[in-house]
Amino acid sequence: MNLLDWIIIGLYFSLSITIGLYFFRRAGGNIENYFLSGRKLPWWLAGLSMVATTFAADTPLAVAGLVGKNGIAGNWIWWNMLIGGMLTVFFFAKLWRRAGILTDIEFIEMRYSGKAASFLRGFKAIYLGIFMNCIIMGWVNLAMGKILLGMFPEYVNENNVIWFLGLAMLITAFYSALSGLWGIAVTDAFQFILAMTGCIVLAVIVVNSPQIGGISGLESKLPDWALKFTPEIAGSSVSETSGILMLSVSSFLAFVGIQWWASWYPGAEPGGGGYIAQRIMSAKDEKNSLLATLFFQVAHYCIRPWPWIIVGLCALVLYPGLSADEKELGFVKAMNDFLPPGLKGLLLAAFFGAYMSTISTHLNWGTSYFVNDFYRRFISTGETEKSYVLVSRIMTIVFMFISVAITGIMTTISGVWAFVLECGAGLGLVLILRWYWWRINAISEIVATFTPFIVYGFLYFGKFEIKFPDTLFVIVPVTTISWLAATFLTKPVDEIKLTEFYRKVHPGGWGWKKFSEKITDVTADKGYIILLADWICGIIMVYSFLFGIGKLIFGQYLSALIYVLIALLAGWIILKHTKYLGWNVK
Repeated sequence: MNLLDWIIIGLYFSLSITIGLYFFRRAGGNIENYFLSGRKLPWWLAGLSMVATTFAADTPLAVAGLVGKNGIAGNWIWWNMLIGGMLTVFFFAKLWRRAGILTDIEFIEMRYSGKAASFLRGFKAIYLGIFMNCIIMGWVNLAMGKILLGMFPEYVNENNVIWFLGLAMLITAFYSALSGLWGIAVTDAFQFILAMTGCIVLAVIVVNSPQIGGISGLESKLPDWALKFTPEIAGSSVSETSGILMLSVSSFLAFVGIQWWASWYPGAEPGGGGYIAQRIMSAKDEKNSLLATLFFQVAHYCIRPWPWIIVGLCALVLYPGLSADEKELGFVKAMNDFLPPGLKGLLLAAFFGAYMSTISTHLNWGTSYFVNDFYRRFISTGETEKSYVLVSRIMTIVFMFISVAITGIMTTISGVWAFVLECGAGLGLVLILRWYWWRINAISEIVATFTPFIVYGFLYFGKFEIKFPDTLFVIVPVTTISWLAATFLTKPVDEIKLTEFYRKVHPGGWGWKKFSEKITDVTADKGYIILLADWICGIIMVYSFLFGIGKLIFGQYLSALIYVLIALLAGWIILKHTKYLGWNVK
């Protein structure tokens, strides 16, 4: 690091703070402005904000680690989530925007009635807004700490890294508290462009280095398994050593057939939710909400991963001595070894951008749960809007300190993602069906929320020899049977509440036939068969673009052309069906 690098990093932080100051007044009028940008975000800004939030400091390292262990095919561990994400695009984005609520937790008392609904809303506000949210921020802090330790060994060590992270979080919390979602979204867009530029520059420099010799040199130096795009399906066992991702038949079915609809996971909730729903609800209208979510899926799966994959493949050649658990460090080593002065500062600023875009969203999102769904709902009702904005700004800083404290006691993030998927397994179906089946009630969701924890504890402490993802075959059926039984053994939601919900959202479908036959002055959504076809086309489109870009990078031009043509055809089919999406293209 020389003076030019430090100047670039200083300029980055200055610009981020300037954006926060610029949007200070716009965010301060009321909490709808503060948490939802006054519902005025255009689709491209909302979509960029979504993809920037899911691009955390740990993401490039995690992808490089997956590639180092299992080649390109290792990414199917997260590529499979596209199936559920595309379902959100066509079936839920317009409903979230139409609901007119401030947070996805507020949806609970909009859809359900009684004390059970109040309990569920308050519980989720604390559990997701504080507990789960601060753990996720601690996870992101740990990843950023690895980068700082790798880039500045002469300054940063295990004892003082928490102070550097605290300073970065303090700057992030400062502009987040000032500007609300307006400033966060604009900063996200700037940070995402910076982060992607830095990663692309790194990939180009490393792959064209003398040690690699370009794409052709990379291919000649790698084993065949590293370059395969799809995993191999084995009989009943999987490979535990480096090589192509091997999935047993049961694991493959768990990922492709169960996980995407059954498990709750931050940023990939079945039916939307969390900060994805927040961005959807902040869009200008239903058309912009759908386009934002569709753009997010394309950018998330097609655009972002390839620079990280290329660096991960190069790291296999450059650092063969790294163990399986250290493969992700190849990304940081490549930054240190190959970037010249100026570009090293640019990429470090890019990583700060990725880190801060994620942290700022989690601070704002978690605060929205606490203020709107706990403080205003149960503690202090009837205050002025400006007072709630003030509380929001204060709690943003408080959550920052909590997350730094949690980071100080965390030692590893290994297995956290699997734990989260297992402890949310079975809940996903309720989150989907509560929009489309009137009989779901608050007890259904409460049972679906707590049962996975009980089953997970039984499997874990009972020392059963079942590992993730095969645990889903136990947790999901037990959870599903439990919440279905609870649904039919308890009273349905008050009919007045259901009528209000139907008039507001008018989701349509067979699950609301009882109400659509009585409420004839509301036009319910139709064309669900067409939307199912669009969902499948959307999946084909994104995977085809993903593979097409990869084939183009590796010089397989005919294959790239075929994939791109398939993607364009799928996109054209979707475009022909715009009247079923709630908007028309002129």
